[in-house]
Amino acid sequence: MKKLAFISAAIIVLCSFTGTGYNVGDKAMDFKLKNVDGKMISLSDYKTAKGFIVVFTCNHCPYAKAYEDRIIALNTKYASQGYPVIAINPNAPTVDDDSYANMQARAKAKNYQFPYLLDETQNIAGAYGAAHTPHVFVLQKSGSDFVVKYIGAIDDNSDDASAVKQKYVENAVDNLLAGKPVDPASTKAIGCTIKWKS
Repeated sequence: MKKLAFISAAIIVLCSFTGTGYNVGDKAMDFKLKNVDGKMISLSDYKTAKGFIVVFTCNHCPYAKAYEDRIIALNTKYASQGYPVIAINPNAPTVDDDSYANMQARAKAKNYQFPYLLDETQNIAGAYGAAHTPHVFVLQKSGSDFVVKYIGAIDDNSDDASAVKQKYVENAVDNLLAGKPVDPASTKAIGCTIKWKS
């Protein structure tokens, strides 16, 4: 029965990139995606992590660019506390800026200290329900499971980091580290729409 459920889930992922994806409380799937250094990365590789800040982002989107330094800052603040950033580019290569080579160049130029993975098949973005860049999923490890605890925006001001009043992702991770419920557990992700393969 478990094998059948797994096969069914895989078929859904392969056939529907624009489904509803995960809700808060769901168990998220692991993945194996190529990093900018050529290595394949999975969540299960992080044996001591308490959870993850999974960010679907890209090179070309103005919103992704506006949030880039904030994504770097999230990893700087939380990786050492057990919640590293895992950045994933879900876009079809319709924009040259989002090519794998340009991902490598961007990660090197900005000295990313976190993986920047290519979701070449778009299966992971489809399974998670990512719709925008950036779109964040905060996951908490529970045994061998990855439970979705927050979905949405990084904060409440995409235009001006200095004018942010609500730091949604920081609030979520701080609450998880303190053993408290996440509130709000979801917000509307603001950004460019993901470029799906036709």
